[in-house]
Amino acid sequence: MDLKDQLKNLFPEHIPSEEPKKEKSDIWLQDTPIICKYEKRKGKPITILEGYTGAISDFKKLAKELKTKLSVGGSFKDDKIIIQGDYRDKIMNILQEKGFKVKRVGG
Repeated sequence: MDLKDQLKNLFPEHIPSEEPKKEKSDIWLQDTPIICKYEKRKGKPITILEGYTGAISDFKKLAKELKTKLSVGGSFKDDKIIIQGDYRDKIMNILQEKGFKVKRVGG
């Protein structure tokens, strides 16, 4: 006897409703590539993503997701995502899996 059967025995009058499926929030994909470049600021490497033409809230969600997946710090300033460290290859792979076009600039 599985859990659903046990619940039916406890609550015979209950009619189970269909659970809404959670869909991933679609981020607007663009035709022009996102530029992924590398810089050093105060002697420390950073990766900068710029060129996204969609909504700012989508770009912020993307920034948070990248920081979480890479377990690094970063910020969102002036329509740019700044990630601490040189993670160009990993970031480009993540974005390409999501369907973005990415262009590598510098180094």
